[in-house]
Amino acid sequence: MEFIVIAVIFIGILVVNNKVSIRRFVKETEPYFRFMMEDDYDFLLRVRYGNDVDVDELYGIRVRNGIFATIAMSFIFLDRLNFLFAIVCLIVGFIVFKQPYTKLQNFYKRNLYHINLMLPYYLKGLEILIQHYTVPVALAKSIDTAPEIFRPGLERLVEKIEEGDSSVDPYMDFAKEYPVRDSMRMMRLLYRLGLGSQENKQKQLMMFSRTVSTLQNKSREQKYQDRLETMEKMTMAMLFCTGGGIMLILLLAIMMMVDL
Repeated sequence: MEFIVIAVIFIGILVVNNKVSIRRFVKETEPYFRFMMEDDYDFLLRVRYGNDVDVDELYGIRVRNGIFATIAMSFIFLDRLNFLFAIVCLIVGFIVFKQPYTKLQNFYKRNLYHINLMLPYYLKGLEILIQHYTVPVALAKSIDTAPEIFRPGLERLVEKIEEGDSSVDPYMDFAKEYPVRDSMRMMRLLYRLGLGSQENKQKQLMMFSRTVSTLQNKSREQKYQDRLETMEKMTMAMLFCTGGGIMLILLLAIMMMVDL
């Protein structure tokens, strides 16, 4: 323990006197851990913090925290360090490194639920625009009034279309970015609606409208079901608290009677 305290003080002195730069150490070390970056890390960060987020800086912080956690655990087990404790130190460092990514995943999963409820209402507004404009123009005009979570995906979708991509890929990319109920099917319908001739537009628009209405009904049913489940949980919690309180009062009364 004395060695650990001395080592920490020594490292602190080096840092204070600019003999050792933690920032430079992390910056030089971080590229060696690039292979550990998750494929969807960039996407999850932009969903959470917007397009202006510095992915490299946040990943560097993850690497720094993981390394420091590993070093700290190594100091703690220094007097009995062996292969098993070395593995434990690495596991702790890996958990610290992974924790921010896990939080981003949980945030995204929670958001998917809200996206699932918001998508039908966004599509309803888009349906009104399509009655007056072509699908690409309607998509571009819908960005300002769309829920904020959809705007980055819509901007990328419109940008790809304006660059000349007339395939279904931009629509499918949007559906993959927001993989909620029926998003794939709705994007395919939009693509076909954009390809259809003016004569078939009304027929396809009617089909699109019926599908959107079905999604809205499902969304209302989901909200109603969620309210019921919330009320059931609150009722069970109240019953549990009431029953527990009565049992506690009875127990206290019995203990007082025994003492008498």
